[in-house]
Amino acid sequence: MNITGNTVTSIFESIRLQVLAGDLPPGQVLPPVRDLAVTLGVNRNTVAAVYKRLAAAGLATAHGRRGTVIRGQLDAGEQEGWMAGTPLVDFASGNPNPAWLPDINQALARRPYVPQLYGAAPIQADLAAYGRKWLGPDCPGEYALDVTHGAVDAIERLLAAYLVPGDKVAVEDPCFLSSINTLRIAGFQAMGVGMDSEGMSPAALEHALEQGAQAVIVTPRAHNPTGCSLTCGRAQALRSVLERYPHVLVIVDDHFALLAYTRYRQLIPASSMHWALVRSVSKALGPDLRLALVASDLQTSQRLRLRLAPGTGWVSHLLQEAASACLQVPALAGRMGLATQEYCYRRNILKQALEAQGVAVAQPVDGLNLWLPLPGEAAQPYASRLACHGWLVRSGEVFGVQAPACGLRVTISTLRDDQVERFAADVGKVLQGRH
Repeated sequence: MNITGNTVTSIFESIRLQVLAGDLPPGQVLPPVRDLAVTLGVNRNTVAAVYKRLAAAGLATAHGRRGTVIRGQLDAGEQEGWMAGTPLVDFASGNPNPAWLPDINQALARRPYVPQLYGAAPIQADLAAYGRKWLGPDCPGEYALDVTHGAVDAIERLLAAYLVPGDKVAVEDPCFLSSINTLRIAGFQAMGVGMDSEGMSPAALEHALEQGAQAVIVTPRAHNPTGCSLTCGRAQALRSVLERYPHVLVIVDDHFALLAYTRYRQLIPASSMHWALVRSVSKALGPDLRLALVASDLQTSQRLRLRLAPGTGWVSHLLQEAASACLQVPALAGRMGLATQEYCYRRNILKQALEAQGVAVAQPVDGLNLWLPLPGEAAQPYASRLACHGWLVRSGEVFGVQAPACGLRVTISTLRDDQVERFAADVGKVLQGRH
């Protein structure tokens, strides 16, 4: 290791070039700040600034007392539906049931697509009208409406519009896989906020904000993986906490809004300077329809549009036409109501069957999943034993933020009546050591 230089820029470039050349491999621990400062004859603050810049550039990771370490190539992390085509009965995918998705071809046949050119309005008129009715009543104040390539795209662009790598973001713990991956790849520090059956803990959120979190991502209902939704009292308590931090970016990820059984609870205080309410259509209309509507304060909307402008500029009007048709054609819109009832039915029958086997289920619950908590134990061995019985479930470790989450996530969307008792019995055997 031959680090040279006497300014922040020259020292940074010395290290960066060695990383690119492979002379500083992933996992290499850089010298302590004090030692490198003495070696180079510079102030310790200069070296500290270099290490901070390396972390911001994604070249190194700060591990506190363990030092600053050269970072390896990032991977995408675990995804939903990661074992498509498995021979096991798949209760791990996180996918909606294809049988309850609308026929996009039928939707477009009713509303022929008209090609759009550069300069067209970024939001299709009917979709904009629908969005204002859908999101407007739940906004804490004046807002603007935008469209992004799904909820995850919206969250990524919103965070990038305000934050820099290294900034802290408060998220639920356990946390949605895509949120974990988004924060990790962007170089943000995820701060896990503990949860119970009513949602985020207000005290834990307060602690995260006191520790410098610059943004918070909250799922108001059908939280993934636990399925919990905010109660009225919990939303009010979280709102009270956020009122004391008006500068913090508040992102509400209401991804299951079209199919939610529970009511939306307002948690964005009127005092928030920067906020966004994100609602996706992917669970109701299909994951391939990558589209989300975003209502946000005017400054945040402007920043979001700037993030879209240099590249895609707008979300495909073909997708917008398809979504608008599905949402506003009565027969197709009515299908979503039936899907809501169907998912609720499947959640309830499995919950009852599991409880009859003595298996605890996190509740109340909404969404496509049930969460089986396993206090103080690793979840993967239980998932492996269930696989031996022919069932694929998602091990909870991957949903953890500060530490692995101990639980099993079971996706209920394709659960059949004839599978319920057998699956519940096998879960009971595995969790109680009778396998």
